Amino acid sequence: MSLDFRLKKMQMTTVFDSNITHNLGKMADAVGVYYALWHPEEKGYKTALDIIPILEEGLKQLELEPEKFKKFNAPNGWGKYEHFVPFVKGCLSACKTYPDALLDPSA
Repeated sequence: MSLDFRLKKMQMTTVFDSNITHNLGKMADAVGVYYALWHPEEKGYKTALDIIPILEEGLKQLELEPEKFKKFNAPNGWGKYEHFVPFVKGCLSACKTYPDALLDPSA
């Protein structure tokens, strides 16, 4: 199982699409970005702008305390800190580039 994080513009054109394993869900939850990325609708997040501060804070924590979050690495190797940090960076960059893009939780 994996997560497809997707942003769409009003005409439903995909402007960003990135995929990562769901094995990183526990790490995402520990750093506070799980709902922003996996289930934005559950927290009422609708646009990329809504989750920028959450991703910024999560990325900051990931970079400040890598050992704290590496303990959530998937034992099978499919989902590691080293994969998650660039994924969060990419999602954050896309959100800043397309702040009015709609989050697509069906992805």
